[in-house]
Amino acid sequence: MIEFGAIILGLGLLGRFAGRFRLSPIPLYLLAGLAFGEGGLLPLGTSEGFVAIGAEIGVILLLLMLGLEYTASDLVSNLRTQYPAGLVDAALNALPGAAMALLLGWGPVAAVVLAGVTWISSSGVIAKVLGDLGRLGNRETPVVLSILVLEDLSMAVYLPILTALLAGTSLAAGSVTLAVALGTAGLVLLVAVRYGRHISRFVSSDDPEKLLLVVLGLTLLVAGLAQQLQVSAAVGAFLVGIALSGEVAEGAHSLLAPLRDLFAAVFFVFFGLHTDPASIPPVLLPALALALVTALTKIATGYWAARRAGVSAKGRWRAGGTLVARGEFSIVIAGLAVTAGIEPSLGPLATAYVLILVIVGPLTARWTEPVAMWVTDRLRGPMPAGPGEGGAASETSRSAPLAHEALDEQSAADRA
Repeated sequence: MIEFGAIILGLGLLGRFAGRFRLSPIPLYLLAGLAFGEGGLLPLGTSEGFVAIGAEIGVILLLLMLGLEYTASDLVSNLRTQYPAGLVDAALNALPGAAMALLLGWGPVAAVVLAGVTWISSSGVIAKVLGDLGRLGNRETPVVLSILVLEDLSMAVYLPILTALLAGTSLAAGSVTLAVALGTAGLVLLVAVRYGRHISRFVSSDDPEKLLLVVLGLTLLVAGLAQQLQVSAAVGAFLVGIALSGEVAEGAHSLLAPLRDLFAAVFFVFFGLHTDPASIPPVLLPALALALVTALTKIATGYWAARRAGVSAKGRWRAGGTLVARGEFSIVIAGLAVTAGIEPSLGPLATAYVLILVIVGPLTARWTEPVAMWVTDRLRGPMPAGPGEGGAASETSRSAPLAHEALDEQSAADRA
């Protein structure tokens, strides 16, 4: 009780400190786990088992709350209209992680794991950044959200494949396991899309206590069954969130948000507990190199997707910079590999990588567009004015960007 109480109190203080500077608390939670874990300043002695259970619940609640943000119709429409952006995102951002694992000699299974770590952006960090910067009504924001939705949906396929690979089964057994996993995920998704209203009606209650117990119990039950069928518990929770809609989703979101914040913080601490701080310096240079490359590929992904949607140049750069942050999903994927004992250095590399990009991500979201436009203006140089047209040309060059920005703002207002 003393240890766990001290952990929760410390996390609360760290969260307040991060909020004062408008930063994500995730890196501070990871650092706290490093301080109290193996090889840390003050290793925990008695509460680690309870923290482990809390961490499992944290992953489930993170994915449930993410699923509550979307409806089944959103899911289908995003798959139909934005799948090219999802394919580009996967190619540009998963391949660097796989290549790094192979260069380090970690083998193909670790390559699949690290590909997932570098592929998935942090929905939680990005949602917070968009709100803090006042960009929720911008023209590029639907593009960013569509890419995040596609990444989340890809987990329904990626995690079962990863689970089968980490289990180390034979090719035949692995194929059967994978088929069962994908079939289960597809069945749950079909039920969520076709019978989501009936599920919402069954769960619905005017009493907050009953609604909380039914939603939480249903989520844990489906997550446990999914895990038994070789589908990740996180995917099961995500699909439960997709199935709930309307007032039920809104009520469940408000009731479960404090629980999610509590257990998600415990999850990040748990991941740090199992990473020896002394193992991070040897992998720091690969983590920095991987962070630099995948930051650039995420910016390129957002720029291409926004350009395809007809967004202006400034909005394209804003979309790219917003997608850089990695966070909870990367840690979840790395945590599965660490638990399976695939590669000892994988956990430290993922921790260092996420720490770098969860700090850099809000900065790229804020500064990518002004820096890119400044560089573009420098490369173009001053526009020459014709005879007798200096004043008019100068006035026109000043007024054109203003008019363009006014159109962007008007479009954003119309969307809002």
